[in-house]
Amino acid sequence: MNTGVVLADGSNNSTAGIVAVVIIAIIFTAIAVSIVSFFQLQKHRADAVAYASYRKLAEEAVEKQDQLLTELQTLGLKVEEIERLLRSVE
Repeated sequence: MNTGVVLADGSNNSTAGIVAVVIIAIIFTAIAVSIVSFFQLQKHRADAVAYASYRKLAEEAVEKQDQLLTELQTLGLKVEEIERLLRSVE
């Protein structure tokens, strides 16, 4: 008397193996895509932080250039006054 349960017969063994390999390949591919996407997102975040600091640096440089321009204009006016004073003494 045979009381064992037959889960799969020999004819479906190769098909079941192929299906199992395909499922495992899909799972590994999904994991790989998720990992690559995660690291690309981290790189994008790091680039965004770097660009923000460059933007801040550029804004500070423009402000300092404006300050220097104002100081140079003030200095130019003072030099003109000194030249005028020296010409009036001659």
